[in-house]
Amino acid sequence: MSLPIYVIGHKHPDTDAICSALALTAFKEAQGIHAVAGRIGHLSPETSFILDKVGIQPPLYMNTAKCSLSEIEIDEAVRVHPDDTIRFAWDVCLEHHVKTLYVVNEEDEYLGICTINDISKIQMQDVSITKDLLKDTPLANIVRALKGQFIYEGNLCRSGYVRISDKRLNERNLEGAIMVLDDHEDDMFKSIVRGCAVIVCTQNYRPSDYIIEIAKQKGATLIQTPYNIMKVIQMIYRSIPVSFIMTPKEKIISFSQSEFVEQVESEMLKTRHSSYPVLFQNHLVGSVARYHLLKSEKKKFILVDHNEVKQSIDDIETAEIVEIVDHHRIGDIETSRPISFRNMIIGSTCSIVAMMYREAHIHMSNEIAMLCAYGMISDTLNFHSPTTTQIDIDLKAYLEKEYGLCLNDMAKELFENTATIKGKEFKNLLYNDTKEYILSGHRIDISQVFTYNLDDVDYIEKDFKAFMEQENKKLHYDLLMMVFTNVEGNGSRFLCVGDLAQDVAPAVARFADQQFVSRKKQIVPSLAQVLL
Repeated sequence: MSLPIYVIGHKHPDTDAICSALALTAFKEAQGIHAVAGRIGHLSPETSFILDKVGIQPPLYMNTAKCSLSEIEIDEAVRVHPDDTIRFAWDVCLEHHVKTLYVVNEEDEYLGICTINDISKIQMQDVSITKDLLKDTPLANIVRALKGQFIYEGNLCRSGYVRISDKRLNERNLEGAIMVLDDHEDDMFKSIVRGCAVIVCTQNYRPSDYIIEIAKQKGATLIQTPYNIMKVIQMIYRSIPVSFIMTPKEKIISFSQSEFVEQVESEMLKTRHSSYPVLFQNHLVGSVARYHLLKSEKKKFILVDHNEVKQSIDDIETAEIVEIVDHHRIGDIETSRPISFRNMIIGSTCSIVAMMYREAHIHMSNEIAMLCAYGMISDTLNFHSPTTTQIDIDLKAYLEKEYGLCLNDMAKELFENTATIKGKEFKNLLYNDTKEYILSGHRIDISQVFTYNLDDVDYIEKDFKAFMEQENKKLHYDLLMMVFTNVEGNGSRFLCVGDLAQDVAPAVARFADQQFVSRKKQIVPSLAQVLL
């Protein structure tokens, strides 16, 4: 089972991150590469509006780069039932070339395991042990193991001992014994009279009506089998039910299919079993062994709209990054081998993806073209942000001409339906689009939301700032900044809390006066200068 390449944006994903992940995934699929779009957070109202408008499902939600058992190749769990004979279990092992069988009930619920080693022990153990198992073995199991049939099914209790006719027959205690006899009816009569529970008639011999009548009177069972005496002695112990020798599930380590490979490997080191059950709600989904873990693949990722560890999916160090497409500063992501890293001074990651389609002469579907357009509109404030480049403007014209879109109309409809802070929960505003930075050794977090009307901030400013202070008691940022930006690029309002809030207040006031709107190009660089 080969894993796909996951194309994934940053934490608290904005529209550009989601749309570029979806568009780049479609691009990879068009190149014959199995790719899946992912996301590391919930969709913003703006992004939800866009996906509903375009008619595309959101990317797969992911919270870790680790591999779970459900994502690696494991073996089929070969099943037997508790009432099956160990002969049947042995045949199943040989047929499927496995050493471990998984015991399930009629509802396919996992009960325990039975190994080929468990079965082999029955033939090697002392009779005093196996006879205790055989005495409680259902008669039907004995018949199945011997490929025989009932002549008469009696009701006598069995001792578990298996006897044959020999010179000391008259000296032996035959009470409850299983007698294996050929065509000597005299021995049959003596055995029945002396209390044997079962007579196995070998080589398909059928006793006379007289012997059958005696057996009925005494309650002895008569079984007919095609095997000879030696074969019966060999095979009868294989009639013992699997349930008698299996190891119950309580004594065996099992794994959920959602458990991570690293955790499973650690648990396996504590035991010496050859394989282990993999379960989902107590139902078997497979069997895992150490070699499955050794040959398992790492998850592969293409990062879009970010290239820093703290912004990426958790545990990214356990995965393999195969490509990065981004328009931010170069961060601290490390890779184990050379990769394709496309980093451009441009307004949005969707702009880069649109360029990749154009360069590869791959025609976008109308849905993908709309996603790229919406990502560009969102990240460039409809091309009014200072991050907007001539390349973005040229791509806008290209999309409008090639795909019949009107980006201004799309932007107007988008902003009218989504760019408002009225009625929104403070938590959603603060964590909708947030990024963490280390500037001159200080931990700083800057959140940004867009709104048509900046005057709406006046109605929530006092309460929102109190909410920020409460949140920062848990987050411990030196500076927690909230930026409310006009969606058409006409300035921003700033709220700050944290130990640095008073120190940077004069500079932040200048940010407002200068109508800063870009976190990446204006706010962060200017703040970095202040903190030098």
